[in-house]
Amino acid sequence: MALFSGRWKLSILFKLLEQDTSYSEFKILSEISVIDSSKVNIENAKLKAIGPRIFANKMKQHLHRQLRIYRYVIYRETLIDPWEHFWSFIGAFVGIFIIAYIQSLQLPSMENIFLIGSFGASSVLVYGAIQSPLAQPRNLIGGHVVSAIAGVTVAQLLPDIIWLTAPFAVALSIVCMQHTRTLHPPGGATALIAVSSGTKISSMGYWYVLSPVLSGCLILFLVALIFNNITKNRHYPVKKSRLRRSRRQHLKTRFERTKSPSNL
Repeated sequence: MALFSGRWKLSILFKLLEQDTSYSEFKILSEISVIDSSKVNIENAKLKAIGPRIFANKMKQHLHRQLRIYRYVIYRETLIDPWEHFWSFIGAFVGIFIIAYIQSLQLPSMENIFLIGSFGASSVLVYGAIQSPLAQPRNLIGGHVVSAIAGVTVAQLLPDIIWLTAPFAVALSIVCMQHTRTLHPPGGATALIAVSSGTKISSMGYWYVLSPVLSGCLILFLVALIFNNITKNRHYPVKKSRLRRSRRQHLKTRFERTKSPSNL
């Protein structure tokens, strides 16, 4: 700063010499420049002192805003609607009741319990989280059917070694569901049951895909169409989901690429 003020004084001195100004006038001007520079230093010091306070105030405002958002989200997510819970209970009860009754006539009690566990996990999504993309009909039916085919294929091709067939069936079912865009978490259990259950399901072969898997999915789907559309706040399937929009956008992009002149 001293170097800068010195250079400034020299420049003023040369200008004054050119204009034939006295030294006393130059001294007055130099003192004014020193006062101005001191004012600048004071302003800089004030900014340095106030800067952390401004930053702290902005951070405090940001945190208060985030807390208000979180409070609102928690409030919306924890709203209790007794009718929503009632119809979720009725839908899950009726769906699992029909599946359990029909399959108890076809399968032994132990294997029936295993398969009901897979559909029980689907009921949580279909009746309790109907807005989820993983609960939509394509994922419900397609996920179970694709996983059942993968599980039966592994059981048919690989030797009956549980530590080999079980992980292979689950891993293959996940890849198949991802490839067909039918990801449904309970489908992994359906594939696992095909290779780890008793002799009854193992002897069914690919009939396992049609019944009890496909038939059970259709029962859950039909019951969901009834009980998930009774109230005005429940809509199944979801008409305007992000998953459907992304699929439509993906298909539209592929169609435009195939119709572009560069591909002709």
